[in-house]
Amino acid sequence: MFRTPKSIANRVYTFVNAAVVMLILLGVFTGANWQNMPDGIGAFLALRVTIKNLFLAVLFLLAWAIAFRAFGLSRPSSAAPFWKELVQVTKACVVASMFALLFPLTSQTGAFTGRIVLYFLPVAIVACLSGRFIAGAFAGRLAQVFSSPRDLIIVGSGPRAAAIYARLQESNHTYTHILGFVDTPNGHLVTAAIRQQMLGGLDDLETILMKRPVDEVLIALPAKSCYDQIQTAIQTCERAGVEAKYLSDVFQLSLARPTFVADEHAPVVSLKVVQDDYRLVVKRGIDIIGAIVGVAIFSPLMLVIAAAIKLTSPGPALFTQERYGLNKRRFRMYKFRTMVQDAEKRQTELESRNEAGGPVFKIHDDPRITSIGRILRRTSLDELPQFFNVLRGEMSLVGPRPLPRRDVSNFDDASLMRRFSVRPGLTCLWQVNGRSNIDFRRWIELDLKYIDTWSLGLDFSILAKTIPAVLKGSGAV
Repeated sequence: MFRTPKSIANRVYTFVNAAVVMLILLGVFTGANWQNMPDGIGAFLALRVTIKNLFLAVLFLLAWAIAFRAFGLSRPSSAAPFWKELVQVTKACVVASMFALLFPLTSQTGAFTGRIVLYFLPVAIVACLSGRFIAGAFAGRLAQVFSSPRDLIIVGSGPRAAAIYARLQESNHTYTHILGFVDTPNGHLVTAAIRQQMLGGLDDLETILMKRPVDEVLIALPAKSCYDQIQTAIQTCERAGVEAKYLSDVFQLSLARPTFVADEHAPVVSLKVVQDDYRLVVKRGIDIIGAIVGVAIFSPLMLVIAAAIKLTSPGPALFTQERYGLNKRRFRMYKFRTMVQDAEKRQTELESRNEAGGPVFKIHDDPRITSIGRILRRTSLDELPQFFNVLRGEMSLVGPRPLPRRDVSNFDDASLMRRFSVRPGLTCLWQVNGRSNIDFRRWIELDLKYIDTWSLGLDFSILAKTIPAVLKGSGAV
């Protein structure tokens, strides 16, 4: 019914499987070239890792994930017979290992040969097969320990809502936090426990979703007598970018993607307004690798920028501001300071000069910007510290730009909240299509287009276009 540890366990398994495969490939390579390896741990760790090899590693892991997904192996072992598991794992490993040939084909030193791939294949089959059975026994329990609670609102207050609430209380769902109930009672009996947790009527649902973080909305209204109310609740969740789930029947949908979820409490249909599959695991892996590479490459430059800021204006080199992230969770976003120290306090007196349409605030020739700050903004170098936000899981390399509390508090349309249904990013379609040169309405259109058409290919395309856009400096304020 809810995002249980079982679904989280599948993602944990995908991460572990990819990590094990990469370690095996590295181990086979090291063993085959042992005689040529440098002496000592320090010398070994000092080996040069090129951007090309990192890119090939990401491509290999992506191919591995796709192959295992295609052969139905994206989750730990089930009760299938051993020989079926062996056949499917062997097929997937053979197909995925074909992509390992990228390493010998592009090796400039000749250290990575086709023989290494032949050694790697049987070891990978045994390791993946063993890992599937081990993960089947332990991944669920580990995921339950490490999974974070999901904030849930139940729409309804009658017998169906009461029954679901009682099941959750009895099963002690530590990963589900019930925020309360939303309903407009129509003469039916409401228990005291539900009455104490009422958040408002059905007309208040949109306001509630706009004002507080909510991960899921479970609709527990009777389908026949409340069809219109259920349809309205689903459309409200779609506009606000919040996952909705209902207990029965099929309703007209425009954005959400229905998925049947077989749960021990009651079968439901989950309506997701964003993509939610194995590709998110790959995206997160790319984020981590990209952020690590970014920090490694730009660390010297970041030190120089920090020193320049300190030398040219009083105040800290870093500027942190509370922004809204995934599911409207707030986080502290890092930037290099480009304005005077009391810039936020002085914003009120500049509101009348706001040149941006909609709820955002932008003005050209902002008097608060420092001399070094103008250079940093024009080149987007002030955003470099956000690689650390990516590493912390608060942001992604690609996604809608995170907005400050001031802008979000001025939102007057629930559909604007749908941009919070994905992680915010360092760059997105807005970044490569003119930035501040486009109005707020077009900005939101681009964000929603990214959410609705997201793919790994789109992310790579945006990343490839970001560097020319930054160098051109178009729309930078």
